[in-house]
Amino acid sequence: MNTQARFTHMKDGTQEDWMIIAQDFSAYAKQLPARILTHLRLLDGDFGGFPVDRLTHSLQTATRACHDGRDEEYIVCALLHDIGDTLGSYNHPDIAAAILKPFVSPENLWMVEKHGIFQGYYFFHHLGMDRLLREQFQEHPQYLQTIEFCAKYDAAAFDPNYKTLPLSFFEPMLERVFAYPRSSIYKSAIEKHSEMA
Repeated sequence: MNTQARFTHMKDGTQEDWMIIAQDFSAYAKQLPARILTHLRLLDGDFGGFPVDRLTHSLQTATRACHDGRDEEYIVCALLHDIGDTLGSYNHPDIAAAILKPFVSPENLWMVEKHGIFQGYYFFHHLGMDRLLREQFQEHPQYLQTIEFCAKYDAAAFDPNYKTLPLSFFEPMLERVFAYPRSSIYKSAIEKHSEMA
């Protein structure tokens, strides 16, 4: 877009300014799946000492979920669960959850957000940490779902010989899941602006 808002402080913004911004936002938001794919590709070749690089791990987690018959939303959550590794080295699940939050169910969101603690069951004790840290969530409705996600898909996805599906296989799923937010403070404004367009 070539047109730009005229304010230098938000307090001076007009409806015309915000219509310009809303129109630009709409076009930008449609490119979100492409930006996510670009960021996923940053994980390619980043091993961090693991037997497979972080992109392969992400793809393998999603492939395992796909082969197990999980729905597209779950598979996309599996694909993106570690996307935060590059920028959130100490809190990567929070980064993935923030990206997914407007687009996925609260159940799948919780699973992604907490998977780091649940995955710790397999290695925390080797680092002098409490491997049972996940037990604090025993009463949570997604406790067993998150245990299962880690056991069947995440913890098992470090096999260099596993036939992992390519990123291109998951692109259409990603585009569908990220096509429109389920929940966002901006949802009603987006809907109204879409009707006007």
